[in-house]
Order: sequence, then structure tokens, then C-alpha cells
Amino acid sequence: MSELTTVARPYAKAAFDYAVEGNNIDHWLSMLTFAAQVAEDETIQNVISGGASVEQAQTLFLSVCGEQVDSNGQNFLKVMAENHRLLALPQVLKLFCDLKAEYEKEIAVDVTSAVELSAEQLSTLSAALEKRLARKVKLNCKVDASIISGLVIKAGDTVIDGSIQGKLNRLATTMQS
Repeated sequence: MSELTTVARPYAKAAFDYAVEGNNIDHWLSMLTFAAQVAEDETIQNVISGGASVEQAQTLFLSVCGEQVDSNGQNFLKVMAENHRLLALPQVLKLFCDLKAEYEKEIAVDVTSAVELSAEQLSTLSAALEKRLARKVKLNCKVDASIISGLVIKAGDTVIDGSIQGKLNRLATTMQS
């Protein structure tokens, strides 16, 4: 996985820089999303990683992508095909999305609560997190009754565990020490 990340990083950066320059980040995101889905297809993977020549792989890949990818996107995919990197497209997409979130100063925050949160609670939580993280926050909420009460908030590497279950676990660890 880390090898694919290393391979994909320069392609994602190049695509993102070009998208920012042309002020069409969302268009590039949709093209890369489609191309990554094509690259994940088992038949396409067999052709790309098999004994097919670069030209055959390019032709097949671009014909499947068709009108979903504009001429700049096709040139991008041709370069990736020439360097035998089409299998890295899903990772390129992930890194492109990370660059987009960083550029737009957004962060996805996972919130786990014991009960469903009301719209007012979500609004208050979102505002507090935006202030603390200095970014636009997109909340991904889920309910898990096993935390008993409170919230567990995960934003990137930051974890805020304000759940009763978390407090009980910390208490048990302290008492065992």
C-alpha cells in the first residue's frame, strides 16, 4: 500500500496543481473518480497488468473512459499508461481528494454517540469543531450504544473521547497500574 502511495503521489499532485490552475477541481475529481472505478474493474486490471502492450492498454482504457474524460484527462491517463501506473489510479484519487480537502480547508470528522444527535446538537458541535480545528467540518455521525453516553470525536489524528465507556476504560487502566 505504501508503495502505491509513493507511486501515486506525484500524479495526484500534478493533476491537482493543473486542476487548481484551470480552476476546475471538481471536474478533475469526477474524471479521476470515473477512471479509478475503471481501473478497479477486474477485466481492466487483467489487461493492464497482463501481457498487453502500452498502446493496447492505453487504447482500451481510454475507450472505456470515453466521454467521461476530457482531452487533458486523456493525456494524463496516457502518461500514466506509458509509465505502467494505471493500477495506481485509485490511490491517485484518494491523494487528490486529500489535497482538495487541504486546499479547501475542510476536514471530515467522525462522531460516535450513544444516541442520535439532534440538529441543534449537530450544529453546535460543528461550530465548536470548526473553531477548534480552524477548518470547515463535515460530520460523519454514527450511533453506538456501547459507549454508554457522551461522544467520541475523530478528526484526522486527533481523538477526543468524552464517552463514559472511555472514562471507565481509563479508570480501569489507572487502577491496574
